[in-house]
Amino acid sequence: MAKEQQTPDASFASRDSAERVMLPQDFITLMRSHLNEADADALLDGLLQPPTIAVRFNPRKAAQLTLNREPLGDPVPWCPDAYYLSERKAFTFDPLFHAGVYYVQDASSMYLAEMLRKYLGDDGKQPIAALDLCAAPGGKSTLLAAHLPERSLLVSNEPIRKRASVLAENILKWGYPNCYVTQNYPSDFSHLHDAFHLILTDVPCSGEGMFRKDATAIREWSLENVRQCVERQRDILTNIVPTLKPGGLLIYSTCTFNRYEDEDQVRWLMSEYGFQLLEERHFFPGRDRGEGLYMAALRKLGEAETVSLRSLKTLNVIAHTADCDSPLLPQPHLRGDESQNDVSMAEARLDLSYPQAISYLRREALHIPAPRGLVAVTYRGLPLGLAKSVVTRLNNLYPQEWRIRTTYNPTEPLPDFFC
Repeated sequence: MAKEQQTPDASFASRDSAERVMLPQDFITLMRSHLNEADADALLDGLLQPPTIAVRFNPRKAAQLTLNREPLGDPVPWCPDAYYLSERKAFTFDPLFHAGVYYVQDASSMYLAEMLRKYLGDDGKQPIAALDLCAAPGGKSTLLAAHLPERSLLVSNEPIRKRASVLAENILKWGYPNCYVTQNYPSDFSHLHDAFHLILTDVPCSGEGMFRKDATAIREWSLENVRQCVERQRDILTNIVPTLKPGGLLIYSTCTFNRYEDEDQVRWLMSEYGFQLLEERHFFPGRDRGEGLYMAALRKLGEAETVSLRSLKTLNVIAHTADCDSPLLPQPHLRGDESQNDVSMAEARLDLSYPQAISYLRREALHIPAPRGLVAVTYRGLPLGLAKSVVTRLNNLYPQEWRIRTTYNPTEPLPDFFC
């Protein structure tokens, strides 16, 4: 479905060819038909600018360290614990990144925190059951975990196996309890009537908001792809609407600009299923400090006193974090791998230096004396994973698929977010 790049319109012709972004002509025409002239010009110019960079800190883990505000830019105004950065850091080589102390995420996507603050209502205090339907790689799920009421249950789903593995890694590292990672298609949820108080549907889309970050998104864009995305989105929504309890909150989002995948889909939900629109917002590069995004909050009309979670055990759970006391945990509990990298099983702890931590994250053996048995390996007091001590050597138990694969040592600046 890839479409050949076409010659930009006259507004781009004066730019030096080295910095010109070859946007598809059909996309430019579409934006000029959807937006007024000033907004269209601002958007098209914004797509020529470098993307923004932002990080969001894990409230539970970052609180154990002293934040160094010097390398941080302005706070992201709609999300607590989040900041813009002036430059991209070598995040891969920061052990605290692997420990789940922070997540690198586009600032526009963090508007989810503002939606939750405004519209959870009474559910903002009581535990709720939430579903992130298209969750990989895990940015919005980790934000959900940090902002849902205490003792809530979060199901983070991704149908594609490889992407689901990445999602599981990020959820396990983030470290919040009662988080379940599932690998299912949206149709697998359709029988779970009234199962969730909150559903986030960050649906597959034509990816226009990714244009200045991913050249592939430009090459693959076409009007036909937009049409197919609209059909796919409606199929997903049709399957998932019954699983939201009456009175529940649906958050619909895309990383695209056109109204066919955004406003028109929300109006279809309102007319077809009687949803009430609470808010919708577009983020446009050139106007907003973030990448392209559309997000809408909708309320499902009606009332329901309880949710039904018994059928959740029919889902394919591939991983979950430790359970804590929650009235929403289904009985029996969902199955899944909760032992992977679970440092609570360790009999001792060992804090590593920076070079030792990088070696551990590369899954190398460490010749460090430690008490015999299972050891929790930490960096600056925060857990990285497990190792098996044979007194003079640590056999590395860091998950193979999580390891740093490159032996390259960075020359770019390392993060220094903490004193």
